[in-house]
Amino acid sequence: MTDEQTTINLLKGFSPLDGLKRDNLAALARKVQVRELSPGQVLFKEGDTEKRTFYVVSGLLDLQDQGKLVGTVEGGSAHAKNPVAPVYPRRVSAKARDRVQFISVDSDLLDVMLTWDQTGTYEVSELQSKQDVGGAEDWMTMLLQTKAFHKIPPANIQAIFMRMQQVQYKSGDVILKQGAEGDYFYVLTRGSALVTRETPLSKDGIKLAELNVGDTFGEEALISDAKRNATVTMVSDGAVMRLGKNDFKTLLNEPMLDWVDSAEANKIIQEGGQWLDVRLPSEFENQHLDGAINIPLYFIRLKINALDQDRKYIVCCDTGRRSSAGAYILSERGYHAYVLRGGINKEQA
Repeated sequence: MTDEQTTINLLKGFSPLDGLKRDNLAALARKVQVRELSPGQVLFKEGDTEKRTFYVVSGLLDLQDQGKLVGTVEGGSAHAKNPVAPVYPRRVSAKARDRVQFISVDSDLLDVMLTWDQTGTYEVSELQSKQDVGGAEDWMTMLLQTKAFHKIPPANIQAIFMRMQQVQYKSGDVILKQGAEGDYFYVLTRGSALVTRETPLSKDGIKLAELNVGDTFGEEALISDAKRNATVTMVSDGAVMRLGKNDFKTLLNEPMLDWVDSAEANKIIQEGGQWLDVRLPSEFENQHLDGAINIPLYFIRLKINALDQDRKYIVCCDTGRRSSAGAYILSERGYHAYVLRGGINKEQA
């Protein structure tokens, strides 16, 4: 068995990682490794705000509140299936009682992957009419794993993909030219391209970078309303997906949903609203708000007719990313949907 397969099998034992599709689980497996704490070493301290998701693989990890023991996580137990103290800032400190093995995942990356995993199959199937070559899911999954994409309001993910247009290019074709007006944001979906910049000493251009599948370009000129500062040329036959300037500015910079804080949400609930938790069943069973119903994000389209269009729904998850994607689906179909800002972790902090 390969090291990657061993890691995949390990990750399958944790929630909500056990809900990821195989390709995304494999991508995550390549980004994590089992680490170790010696007895007495601290995993994190009370008040820490670094967004990392931790799971205990083996050993005993003590949870302490101002030095007082308030809980223990033992590797292999039912409790260890869930993340360790996931609320930010941390409300407890975590210290190894004996030798502890653990894994650590970037929380934003995991959140994006979960959101994509549970909505992405729809975009992929709908994009097949646009994408006359294979690999649509590959470039979209790669795009969603980039730090730049984490900044996009998650409720807009689906609209962004659906408004993108595919354009084919031959080797040597210029996609965008230095000095031209910015008109599109691009994602390279097939082939490779070269970024060059013309200078007074080099009319042919200085090579700045090589772009490969999943790389994005063109956003700088759109954000700053400036002219293109470089030229991008295909070095092989390939294709891009592009998003027009107006769509870029709207979808990448402006949220499309109604967000509410805890007080606003509770007022809506008191007036007859309903908590709608879109996390996986295993997450819901471990922790949820009183009175909440659970419809996992990947089931929303199938279960939507069971909801009452005359009722207001506060859609929630652990952070707000998956719930905003769910609320977008509801809002598109005429439901009164709000998103709990910051998610359940903030609600209960």
